[in-house]
Amino acid sequence: MLGGLLGGAGGGGLGGLFDEFRQNGYGDHVDSWASPGQNRRIAPDELSQALGPDTLDDLEQQTGLPRQQLLSELSEELPDAVDQFTPDGRLPTEQEVSSRWV
Repeated sequence: MLGGLLGGAGGGGLGGLFDEFRQNGYGDHVDSWASPGQNRRIAPDELSQALGPDTLDDLEQQTGLPRQQLLSELSEELPDAVDQFTPDGRLPTEQEVSSRWV
């Protein structure tokens, strides 16, 4: 589930995910995940707004999980996953993403 989201969100990978969050008013969340220090948590309803309906529809189809379960699990796992993907505070290259999640 995380590999699909981080590797392909909005067709732009992790950078696309960051853009989507920023456009929907949740840039401070993803910025905290990529920066050193405490990761800001995100509630399932906030995550729903941050990702938008199209991304959620795609994730539901890919995973077969009901939307509420998907949001609940992602709200717990996504901050730490992004933190791990950005250990030095920068977005990884596509090659770095592929090598970590393939």
